[in-house]
Amino acid sequence: MEITLCSNGETKNFCVDSLEGKRIDAALAEVCGGVTRSALQRLISQGSVLVNGKTVPKSFVLKTGDSISASLADTREGGALPENIPLAIVYEDDDIIVVDKPRGMVVHPAPGHKAGTLANALMHHCGGSLSGINGQIRPGIVHRIDKDTSGLIVAAKNDRAHRRLAALLAERKIKREYLAVALGDIKTDEFEIDKPIGRNPSDRKKMAVISAHSNAKSRNALTFVKVLERSGKHTFLSARLETGRTHQIRVHMASIGHPLLGDRVYGPQKQPLGFEGQVLHAQRLALTHPATGESMVFETELPEYFAKALKKTMPIRFYFQNQ
Repeated sequence: MEITLCSNGETKNFCVDSLEGKRIDAALAEVCGGVTRSALQRLISQGSVLVNGKTVPKSFVLKTGDSISASLADTREGGALPENIPLAIVYEDDDIIVVDKPRGMVVHPAPGHKAGTLANALMHHCGGSLSGINGQIRPGIVHRIDKDTSGLIVAAKNDRAHRRLAALLAERKIKREYLAVALGDIKTDEFEIDKPIGRNPSDRKKMAVISAHSNAKSRNALTFVKVLERSGKHTFLSARLETGRTHQIRVHMASIGHPLLGDRVYGPQKQPLGFEGQVLHAQRLALTHPATGESMVFETELPEYFAKALKKTMPIRFYFQNQ
């Protein structure tokens, strides 16, 4: 089977013998690394893919001797490109992939972060098997966590799974629990923070709790907090998101006078103990599988930076553990 691919002024010609009996969109996804199946389906619908010189539907099944030509112009422009970046994969099947994102990794390309993101790594690992709903800049990305927040994130490997996961998020049926270290001694064992969040009117790069009397736009935000341990100067806690606003836990904790350790955006510029970046880890993720309906729960171990923070802020905890 002869295949001709044209992309960004370059033409590649090669032969593949293992695509007979496959749909044209699935076959191209195998040979066009980094281009999602949804993007390929759009190209097929637009007439940018020809089989034996003729346009075909995306359901067209290939047979021995077929000749394929595809113009991939604009499928990659401005989008994420595959990068061979190691991933800590917690779970993977044909519909979803759950990854333990390391601290310092951005989820998808953005100004100042064009490469080295989770999206780049997913494109290399999954090839064309990623949802295309959010386009080439965010292939497979259903939800996000901040650059310096570590922990669990689920991505969709097809559009059907993406739509279902997005619906579950909107219905608040995906449970996300975080561990964090906050500044100060929080006296109440369990409580909720129910305060709307929106763009900070004086700094558009930040979020803020928006007063009911403000003209600024906001959305309701609810976080459930449980204190796990106190040391007097710091508090080790868990936080469960009921909603998923940008920087929600960081903004909510700062709003009650207990910003997260290391958070120079919402906390003091001079951080105690020399920590840079919030000590916040997405430790537990519970969801219903978008295809099977199975209830699934994923958990991760604490990363090294978080364990180090606990050793410095909760010395009594580690004293008794080591006796």
